[in-house]
Amino acid sequence: MELDDLKSIWKQDKPGFEPKKEEEIASMIKGRSNSIISKLKRNVWFELIFTIVCGVVLGVYAITLESGALMWTTISLIILFVSYLFYYVKKLMLLNHFDPSTENLKNSLQHLLERLTMYLKFYKRSFAILYPVYFCLGILFGALERGEMDSFLQKISQPKIIFYLVALAGLFFFCSVWLTNWYLKKLYGNHLTKLNELLKELQG
Repeated sequence: MELDDLKSIWKQDKPGFEPKKEEEIASMIKGRSNSIISKLKRNVWFELIFTIVCGVVLGVYAITLESGALMWTTISLIILFVSYLFYYVKKLMLLNHFDPSTENLKNSLQHLLERLTMYLKFYKRSFAILYPVYFCLGILFGALERGEMDSFLQKISQPKIIFYLVALAGLFFFCSVWLTNWYLKKLYGNHLTKLNELLKELQG
C-alpha cells in the first residue's frame, strides 16, 4: 500500500474501524514500489552517478589541455566533484539506515527528516558560495592567462566596469540560486514535504 493509503487509514472515521497497529503501519511504509524513501535514494544515486560521469569527462578533458587558466579551472571542478561524492555517499548511508519497522517509528522518521533537512541546507549554502567564487575565478584566470593582470586591475577600478561586473555577477547569482532551489525542490524538497506531512499524521 502507498503512503497516501496510510494517511487515509489514519483519517478514516467509520463504525467498527480499528486503528492499525504500529507494526502494520511500518509494513505499509516499507513498501518499495513508490515509497518516498525509495524515490529519495533514486535521486541521490542519480546525482552520484552524474557527478562521477562529469568528473571522468572533465578529467579526460583536463589531460588534453595545456597548462593555463582553463586547465586549473577544470581541475578545481574535478576536486569539487570528488568532494561532493562524500556528501552523496553520506546521504545514501542515512537513507539506507532508515528502518520503518523499528519500534519507535515517529522518532526514526523525525531523525531522518532532521538529517535530510540539514544536508539540504548545506547543499544550498555551498552552492550559494561556490557560484560567486567560480564567477570570480573565471574572470581572474582569464586575465592571468592573457598576461593582462595589471591592465585587468586597472580596468576593474573604473566605476563603469565595476557597475557592469556587479550587475553581471548579481544576475548570474540570482539565476543560479533560482535554478538550484528549483532543482533541489524537484529532487528532494517535495519528498521531504510529504515526509513531514506523514510525521504530522503519526503525531496526530
